[in-house]
Amino acid sequence: MTSTPPPPQGSAPTANAMRRALKRARDGVALDVAEAAVLLQARGADLEDLCASAARVRDAGLEAAGRPGVITYSKSVFIPLTRLCRDKCHYCTFATVPGKLRRAGHGMFMSPDEVLAIARRGAELGCKEALITLGDRPEDRWPEAREWLEAAGYDDTIAYVRAISIRILEETGLLPHLNPGAMTWTDFQRLKPVSASMGMMLETTAERLWSEPGGPHYGSPDKEPAVRLRVLEDAGRSSVPFTSGLLIGIGETPEERAESLFALRRISRAYHGIQELIMQNFRAKPDTAMRGIPDAELDDLVATIAVARHIMGPSACLQAPPNLVAGEYERLIGAGIDDWGGVSPVTPDHVNPERPWPQIDELAERSSAAGFRLQERLAVYPEFVRRGEPWLDPRVLPHVRALADPETGLANEHADVEGLPWQEPEDVFVPSGRTELHRAIDTEGRTTDRRDDFDEVYGDWEALREAAAPGMAPERIDADVREALRQAADDPTRLTDPQALALLHADGPALDALCRIADDLRRDVVGDDVTYIVTRNINFTNVCYTGCRFCAFAQRRTDADAYTLSLDQVADRAAQAWDVGAVEVCMQGGIHPDLPGTAYFDIARAVKERVPGMHVHAFSPMEVVNGATRTGMSVREWLTAAKEAGLDTIPGTAAEILDDEVRWVLTKGKLPAATWIDVVRTAHEVGIRSSSTMMYGHVDQPRHWLGHFRRLVEIQRETGGFTEFVTLPFIHTNAPVYLAGISRPGPTMRDNRAVTAMARLLLHPHITNIQTSWVKLGAEGAAEMLRSGANDLGGTLMEETISRMAGSSYGSYRSVRDLVAIAEAAGRTARARTTLYGEVPAERVAAALASDGHLPELLPVLDD
Repeated sequence: MTSTPPPPQGSAPTANAMRRALKRARDGVALDVAEAAVLLQARGADLEDLCASAARVRDAGLEAAGRPGVITYSKSVFIPLTRLCRDKCHYCTFATVPGKLRRAGHGMFMSPDEVLAIARRGAELGCKEALITLGDRPEDRWPEAREWLEAAGYDDTIAYVRAISIRILEETGLLPHLNPGAMTWTDFQRLKPVSASMGMMLETTAERLWSEPGGPHYGSPDKEPAVRLRVLEDAGRSSVPFTSGLLIGIGETPEERAESLFALRRISRAYHGIQELIMQNFRAKPDTAMRGIPDAELDDLVATIAVARHIMGPSACLQAPPNLVAGEYERLIGAGIDDWGGVSPVTPDHVNPERPWPQIDELAERSSAAGFRLQERLAVYPEFVRRGEPWLDPRVLPHVRALADPETGLANEHADVEGLPWQEPEDVFVPSGRTELHRAIDTEGRTTDRRDDFDEVYGDWEALREAAAPGMAPERIDADVREALRQAADDPTRLTDPQALALLHADGPALDALCRIADDLRRDVVGDDVTYIVTRNINFTNVCYTGCRFCAFAQRRTDADAYTLSLDQVADRAAQAWDVGAVEVCMQGGIHPDLPGTAYFDIARAVKERVPGMHVHAFSPMEVVNGATRTGMSVREWLTAAKEAGLDTIPGTAAEILDDEVRWVLTKGKLPAATWIDVVRTAHEVGIRSSSTMMYGHVDQPRHWLGHFRRLVEIQRETGGFTEFVTLPFIHTNAPVYLAGISRPGPTMRDNRAVTAMARLLLHPHITNIQTSWVKLGAEGAAEMLRSGANDLGGTLMEETISRMAGSSYGSYRSVRDLVAIAEAAGRTARARTTLYGEVPAERVAAALASDGHLPELLPVLDD
């Protein structure tokens, strides 16, 4: 029989250690891991002391939340969508095998009819939550699961979860709470529009319980602690109200359990997204490898709840399943819980089928005996109901509001539970807000340098400061700069990483030499012409809730500077750009919560219908993922449809730095580096080329730049789809991460020269066009980059909002004459190009020159 090894034996805490820890708990002093581990072993009078202080913390939190003396529960139905799982947890009876399902007459998944029958019965009895639980990615282990999904028309389990959630919303009115296991960042984007909340138990951060043979999680890839912590972080990044918690008594030590609690606290503080924590006690089950392991003791559970309350604080919501404690409800309340979790009058607890739910009337009576009033909540906690966006998707928000008490955010127990249409918001492209931001943001609209929710919307600044510190530490450079310069001049493709880092740190005469080498290589590869494109930027909305900490462009829909263009306004701008000689429109926007995934197709189609000859360069990889997840399409399917609608190429923006160490400081919710790479590769594979970019000078170091360059080369070798590399110096002035005192104030001129020169050398011979940004550097700075290896000046832009709102002072438009003058300042000639660096038709050149510097009224310039 396989069983978990007993926890390593440690000495019991001394009486003095217990007294000190209890006093700190009573006094409300923050505990550390060692003190928490001591308190987890409190028993007898010490445990009573610990619970009394924990209960006071809980009561203070309920008072502050406006519900003193209230303990909550959710009236739910439990839907085990599939009991197949790729993991092999040694205590689990929920997961099974295909043969057993067949012998019992069940399918590999519950059918839609089976799911909806349970949900409808729940709605009839006043339930408001559909708890959808299932095994992790069963199709990865079981061919039968894959075959069922394919026969039903689903690409994967997540696609079925999404589809059945929509049907539950539309046909029954219940709110889906989704527990599909270890999800990716992209999975969260797919499921957020169809659910009120999601969850996954952390269980433990003790890696040995996963990695060592005989451990309860051995052989279960999704139970690796690092994976589960990443899931919790991705939930926070995606603004998903999330449930997690611990499973105690599976072989962990008190120290390991304390460390798990502190890991949960860290994530909760960083993202403010954990809506509740479940403290669940292990119960041995027959027919499992751990059937001989003793159950977790009640005192152990009570101590864990009390310590969790002290660690997580008064605002945390703590739950303990009432069906696992043999009626000892008062002890759990006394330890600091404020919630009983989901309780179903319809379905059993399929994870613990041997332990039925208590009757709701009994739960109310027992809660009342302990001095608490039982009140129903929704699957999503009241704090998140009141917060609304971005925590609740606009497609789900009407369903939540139909069941919520508008004053408390708890359940309206008298609400009719009935299906509502799940649909995209109507009238998405109604023009609204201010559309002259490229001109007037610095004199009108906002009156402060930051939003009024600055301290909440971006996560916890102190946690970010700690996370940023390792990445900003300079590294020691041991390579010889002179030898590296010789290698760069001889054959830059053979530069080693240490040599490349030495050159990225170069300064003084060494930097001058580096720029000369890069400029010589530029001359050999692309000649002396400086290219530019007559283009127009169209930022169709700046409403966005992603939470990028470097961005001052994003606005809430109610902010003074928020705006959205109509399709006609987008097309009008494209037509005017064509009239003044443009060959391209570059279109990007915020991740507007109302924007359906098909809106991007409408935007591209509107431009092509109005101006068939215009090249549509649009939609960053973040927007591609947003479109794909909102439509339920794969990235490949979405890009193919976008191409059919008129999309020609995509900008390689949203890359920032392709290193998640840096990305998760810069942004709360933008796509991970691996997802960016996947989108770009897929775009290239379907015939959509892209630019590549790097934003630098914030919380990064040259080692991050080097890694970024190496990744771009890997992609280009594989696909050949990049048209150019664009340097994007960080504009710090209005960036939240700078205002919070975390980032540097943008790159220095040394940084800009080194990055430009090394882009030329490290991307050679794979990406031959290196673009500098006059918007971010100005005319003199751009000319200097042309002497440092760059060969392209980008576009005339005509209007530009993103850099302007970040604090750039270099305007929104440069005429062709202006760009020619920049090239001449670098001793070179300039010529127009297309997006793909081809020759511009003579008619377009003539149109651009005829109107140069005289743009129509709709296109005001900065100094009009």
